[in-house]
Amino acid sequence: MQKNEQVIIIGAGISGLTAAIELEKNGTSPMIYEATDNIGGRVKTDYIEGFQLDHGFQVLLTAYPEARKYLDYDALELKTFSPGALIYDGNKTFALSDPLRQPSTLFTMISSPVGSLGDKVKMWSLSRMLKKKSLEEIFREKEVSTLQYLMDYGFTEKIINHFFKPFFSGIYLEDKLATSSRMFEFVFKMFSEGNAAVPAKGMQEIPNQLFAQLKNTKIHFNKKVSRIEGQTIAFINGDMVEAEKIIIAADPYRILPGLSSQTQDYHSVVNLYFSVNQSVIQKPLIGLVSKKGALINNFNYMTDVSKDYAPAGKCLLSVSVVKDTQLKDEALIDKVKEEFAQLSGQDQGEMQFLNMYRIKRALPVLDDIQTDIQPTATRIQNKVFLAGDYLLNGSLNAAMVSGRAAAMAALSI
Repeated sequence: MQKNEQVIIIGAGISGLTAAIELEKNGTSPMIYEATDNIGGRVKTDYIEGFQLDHGFQVLLTAYPEARKYLDYDALELKTFSPGALIYDGNKTFALSDPLRQPSTLFTMISSPVGSLGDKVKMWSLSRMLKKKSLEEIFREKEVSTLQYLMDYGFTEKIINHFFKPFFSGIYLEDKLATSSRMFEFVFKMFSEGNAAVPAKGMQEIPNQLFAQLKNTKIHFNKKVSRIEGQTIAFINGDMVEAEKIIIAADPYRILPGLSSQTQDYHSVVNLYFSVNQSVIQKPLIGLVSKKGALINNFNYMTDVSKDYAPAGKCLLSVSVVKDTQLKDEALIDKVKEEFAQLSGQDQGEMQFLNMYRIKRALPVLDDIQTDIQPTATRIQNKVFLAGDYLLNGSLNAAMVSGRAAAMAALSI
């Protein structure tokens, strides 16, 4: 058995990399064991024949407080989506904009049939209210479902069905809006205070930038852990390592014997990519599908945001399906192409399928949504600590918060 006095981190996702950064800042040289052949966890990009394919449609909300601490936005060459969305109901297309950040869209917003004038006034007032509300205040509020929150706020069924359901279903990865109202207020505040953005070279650049900050951290790839008992880490290939302290920035239920009877539920999503000759939107906007019974939840042309997402002369179309369709790959691809062509007018014949990502563990299903965690609360055993967004809320911000907290806890013992 190999003996190691360093802090060992299991998992090179966002929380694991953040923990390593904090450990290095405090003079510790950690070691990371990663089950796959790359860093990033759920934040990854495949580079195929000039296309950049993120694993699921993901964005960085630039207002995330933790992201501002750890990331250099200029170096990421962030490309932002325009505030608002295009709503496709199967018959017409409606624009929903944010006149607070785009004053020129004021009259378009007022005349949009997505909701009533009262709905639009309520959206403005909600945005202003949440800008003044601190994160601590948001996460102290009583939790109800997002749907109940919207109804209580006075929004009409029309704008809930046409905008809030397709938009937040794409964020929550569930189409009932059962997710906590705390998460709704948090996400709405982040959208109100910043932009939704992607790095020009793909979401993979976020973990890449975190990893580049590490100078004294060793990482071992393709080292999947089978179990952790005390301070002993056993790998599926039979290797064993003894650590002084362990930070588990991966699924702890699979590898800690004491948690083997428990599980963490996750929402899933299917993300499909197509190469097309041109965008039917021609703007960096997200398309939301509000048509009842539609398979597609949302779509966008990544090349409308960043030209780097596809080779010259091509556009990259991203389509997300939140519903559990039970369809096999080929049937799902055909159905998505057919439905998308009907909704958007895109020539189905030019939609060249590139890749599909069935992401079963996309976002954790949580009952008690939080924004922060005390370092002591990350301790699960004597010198074993947990990190991951499932401890707080399903966001890149939460992953960073938990990584920082776990590192502080490990350093305190």
